[in-house]
Amino acid sequence: MIAFQEEFVKNLKYYRTEKKISQEKLAEACECATATIGCIEICRQLPSFEMIVKIAAALKIHPADLFLRNASTTVSNTKKLLRKELLPQIDEFIEKRL
Repeated sequence: MIAFQEEFVKNLKYYRTEKKISQEKLAEACECATATIGCIEICRQLPSFEMIVKIAAALKIHPADLFLRNASTTVSNTKKLLRKELLPQIDEFIEKRL
């Protein structure tokens, strides 16, 4: 099994469980058979890009979060941290140099 697929399945199950969504309900939201979700979750079937987007939308998460849990939050938090830490330093540098 490919490492990305293992991580995807682990995160899919995590978010589905966290949001208390059954395979059946997820399948309905993704307009596919319940067996499709089941096969994805046991690594018998690789989801298409379109299916990944549908799954993420149904779970109300960013598709990247299915590959790296909380990826979208991590990126957002990193941007906030950089702005908070670097912008004052940039302003100070500009004031000193100009």
